[in-house]
Amino acid sequence: MAKRVLLVDDDAAVREALSQTLELHDYTPEAVGSFVQAKDLISSAFDGVIVSDIRMPGRDGFHLLDYTRGIDPDLPVILLTGEGDVPMAVRAMSDGAFGFLEKPCSPRDLTAVVDRALSMRAMVLENRRMKEQAEASDPAARLIFGRSALVDALRAQVRVAGRAGTEALVTGAPGSGVSKVAEVIHLSSVQSKGPFVKRAGAGLDRAGLDQAWEAAQGGALFLDEVGQLPNDTQLALADALERGGARLIAGSTMDLTQAVASGRLSADLFYRLQVCQVRIPSLAERPEDIPVLFRHYVAQAAEQAGITAPDVTPEHAAGLMAQNWPGNARSLMSAAMRFVLGMPEELSQSKDLGLAEQMAQVERALLAAALGRHNGRASEAAKALKLPRKTMYDKLAKYGLKPESFKRD
Repeated sequence: MAKRVLLVDDDAAVREALSQTLELHDYTPEAVGSFVQAKDLISSAFDGVIVSDIRMPGRDGFHLLDYTRGIDPDLPVILLTGEGDVPMAVRAMSDGAFGFLEKPCSPRDLTAVVDRALSMRAMVLENRRMKEQAEASDPAARLIFGRSALVDALRAQVRVAGRAGTEALVTGAPGSGVSKVAEVIHLSSVQSKGPFVKRAGAGLDRAGLDQAWEAAQGGALFLDEVGQLPNDTQLALADALERGGARLIAGSTMDLTQAVASGRLSADLFYRLQVCQVRIPSLAERPEDIPVLFRHYVAQAAEQAGITAPDVTPEHAAGLMAQNWPGNARSLMSAAMRFVLGMPEELSQSKDLGLAEQMAQVERALLAAALGRHNGRASEAAKALKLPRKTMYDKLAKYGLKPESFKRD
């Protein structure tokens, strides 16, 4: 790989001298005289490093550093100055510069810091490449969106369920994406190349079940709302499971223990499904995922509509997080489509609120979600939110949140 160095200096003589030094040490310099010339060469895919003078007419080296970190915070920038200014060096390093050198610098000092920067850059790009490869072969990472700890746990459960190969049960609130998660489990399994056949449990008769089971051979059959499967069809399903050849993945938005207690669902079938169970957390439990999901749905909706995706501002994201989403992902997806088409009425509940009020609602939602995740243990919720305990309790008092209300048996 060529050892690329983007060299930025408005002094032509200095630029030439530095270029020659770099070439003599087997680097490949690309020398330009200003930020304007350099910015089009800076990208997250750039496999080299940047060496820039600080004092330049117009946009200086600090501006170039800020711009580069906005494009890729892991792209090393080494700043040069001829003034020996200690405060400037401190600012450069605190702003995220990889290194700082005083001009004129010796070839040994220059090449030493460039070598370190190139090594780090190569490692960063290799790690990204490996991550991309891993995600390309990891349907859970590719298809389940969000950055919360709860969604990380969901991805882990999906991977385990995929590898298990047993019957599986996916549960979640209405609109949470039970069918999608079931398909990701299938895609994460050794039968991923086989068919994924979907049928609604309600009203499915014996003949329909047998036909679906045959169609799913070598793959998986997903039965949505398995608790509504007719009793006679449940007997046919038990026979199909004995015959084998396909995997059963069931979904439900209801409490199946009640269906078993009332006799509407076979206890034997329920216990087979319960061995491998995946629960999808609602949006109310993970409000920090709402902007991530919304932006994804906006991009998806804009592509379907053949138009440019509109920007989702921080204020809009805050308004989304302040809302209740009883329809979960399904309602958020509909809101994204309306937003793309210029009809963002999902914010109607907060249209009269200022940003401060909307942010307060978001903060309250995040506090409540953290308490829920930690079974009402405020100290653990504070640690998860990186808040001092006193600050946590002050905020709970401010919003009238009582930790004991979030405890589960």
